[in-house]
Order: sequence, then structure tokens, then C-alpha cells
Amino acid sequence: MRRAWAFFLTALLGLGGLGGKLYAQAEDGETPIVSEWDIYAPEFYSRGDQTFIISLGVIFPVMFLAGDGAVLEQKISPPVGGTGSLAYNYFINSHFSVGGEVGGMFASTVAQNVIYLIPVGLRLGYQFVFRRFEFPLTVTVGMAPQKYLDFDYLGLFVKAGGAVYYRFNPDWSFGVNFNWGWFPQWVKDSKYDVHGNIVDLTVGVRYHF
Repeated sequence: MRRAWAFFLTALLGLGGLGGKLYAQAEDGETPIVSEWDIYAPEFYSRGDQTFIISLGVIFPVMFLAGDGAVLEQKISPPVGGTGSLAYNYFINSHFSVGGEVGGMFASTVAQNVIYLIPVGLRLGYQFVFRRFEFPLTVTVGMAPQKYLDFDYLGLFVKAGGAVYYRFNPDWSFGVNFNWGWFPQWVKDSKYDVHGNIVDLTVGVRYHF
């Protein structure tokens, strides 16, 4: 019995000493503070989360088709222009988002003229996350005013693509975007229709709030 009591008292004294050391470390500021951001949870998006994106880059005209499907002569050589956009996303759950986008594009022709496009549309997105890397997939549908010399046209556009972003901190992420855009021009005589296919490659900055 005496041995049992001696063991019990020794254990209490040992715990007390350990507690004193831990308290002293906390007082001296030697104990490392673990940030909540270091404990990274992939599924941190929820309904109501929002992002604002700024993107800048270049465009690559890929293919132009006539109304009958024939490939038209390429009159612009990639890369020949630039693009930029502002976009907004509202997450309805941890993966799906809705939002909008407004952008601008310009491209030079062989004749040293310039065509301008201003796409404005609605975005639908799906995103999955792996550690600090985020992979958003988006589809944007809207209208794109176009101007080339004295020719003005207002037409439909559809853009689909993907991106990879690195979440630098809770507020900011940085990445690259790749999109394929379809810009049709429909006229009264369908044989003169033109279906423009343009790829854009941009770098982007996302603000999370």
C-alpha cells in the first residue's frame, strides 16, 4: 500500500511539473501557434461564398467555318490579339456557382486592321478542390457586340473552359485559364454565315469574400 501511495504522489508531482513547464512556455511565447489556415480542409466553400476574378491574356483564332461547314481561309494568324475580363461567381453549394462576366477582345488581320469584341454573358460553374489547388470549370453564354472597320454586328457567343488556381491565402488565389469560344455571325443568306472559333489563354487573380 505504501508503494502505491508513493507511485501516486510521484505521478502527481510529475504532472504538476509538466504543467508548470507548459505554462511557462506559453508565458514566454515559445509554444508555436497553429493557424487555422494551416489545417487545410478541401471542402471549405459553402452557399453564399463569392469570388471576383480579373483575367488578362492572349487569344488564338483557331478555325472559321462557313454556314455549310466549309473551312474558310484563315485571314488572321495566331497569336494576334489580347483579351481581358471581369467575372463574378456566387456559390450555391460547395461545387456549383452562378454569375456573370464582361470582357473585351481584339485581334489584328493580315491587312493590318483590327476587330473588336465585347462579350457579356452569364456564367455557370462547377469547381473541385485538391488541397490548395482549385479547378473551376465554366460555361458562359451571352451577347458579343463586334466591330470591324465600318461593320457592326451583335451576336451570340458561347465560351467553355477550365482553370487551375492556387489558393495563396483565404482571400486571394492565382492561376491560369483556358477557354474555347464560339462566335457565330448569322446573316440573311445562310451560306454567308461565319462561325468563329477562338481560344484564349489568360492569367487570373481571384478575390474570395
